[in-house]
Amino acid sequence: MRIALTAFTCRGADLAGGLVRDLEGLGHVCTLAVPERLSPETGVPGYQSLGTWTGAQFSAADALLFVGASGIAVRAIAPYVKDKFTDPAVVSVDEAGRFAVPLLSGHVGGANDLARLTAQLTGGTAAVSTATDVNGFFAVDQWAREQGFFLDGREGAKRVSAALLAGISVGLISDFPIQGALPDGVAEGPAEAGIALTLDPEKTPFPHTVRLIPPVLCVGVGCRRGTPAQAIAAAVERTLAAHRLSLRGVGAVCSIDLKKDEPGLLAFCQSLGLPLTTYSAEELSAVPGDFTPSPFVKGVTGVDNVCERAAVRRGGALIVPKQAGDGVTVAVSRLPLTIRFSEKGD
Repeated sequence: MRIALTAFTCRGADLAGGLVRDLEGLGHVCTLAVPERLSPETGVPGYQSLGTWTGAQFSAADALLFVGASGIAVRAIAPYVKDKFTDPAVVSVDEAGRFAVPLLSGHVGGANDLARLTAQLTGGTAAVSTATDVNGFFAVDQWAREQGFFLDGREGAKRVSAALLAGISVGLISDFPIQGALPDGVAEGPAEAGIALTLDPEKTPFPHTVRLIPPVLCVGVGCRRGTPAQAIAAAVERTLAAHRLSLRGVGAVCSIDLKKDEPGLLAFCQSLGLPLTTYSAEELSAVPGDFTPSPFVKGVTGVDNVCERAAVRRGGALIVPKQAGDGVTVAVSRLPLTIRFSEKGD
């Protein structure tokens, strides 16, 4: 998680500096800044305007951690707040480290977990107030974030949480095997509101459905030299739509190493926030299986098929064979997945 910290006194800056060290030791990426007036004394980079700093971090960071009064944090973030599905996590902790308060995006953004971690590091208490946490109910948005699944259907998520809080059972349907017990209040079968674990962006098994989409698709791509990103994106989206697969389910894009510097392919990957994984012709040729051969492709690349072999080499079973058009070839494999509600990041 990219965490931006700030403090408003020298004592607060000391606490923030300690948090930076501890959080970075746990693998987080942290930046710390203070008001310009404190910079000479603390040796910490300074900013002229808290509002400007906050606005910049709202788009650059995954979380903002204010060391000081919660009211200062609330006023600083107020102009930038949109909704819990896009806002970063915001946590406020007093300069004595006694109380860590999640102010924004407690579940989806991870503010509740960050507040708990902050309290653990300072020896304080996390003041978590979200209803599902207070009452000990399953929080579908937080669980989805912990698993790395995309939550599709904001209104459905609200209905699921409201039903659980009201003591009404919610439904569940899964395209993946489930191991272990379901959360309390969740049952497989029909319901007014429910959860669909699926790669199908159109699946609506309940009147109020929240789809949770895991990033288990590997997309193999081949293309002519100089193919623009728009053409590659169109080919991939067309392929996925034809097979009722969500673009949000793509967790990897792969190709042959001859394409590792292909501008259009790199730009397409950047638009998805994913790296481009490439393999040599020898690695692709060694992938076992029956693939769609092309003498032309073999003459150019040294291997008879790029997209299918690259997708399978990245992992999983081929579920969409080679699709060709406009100088682009696309194939899709799917990684295996077992759902376990009792474990994080499975």
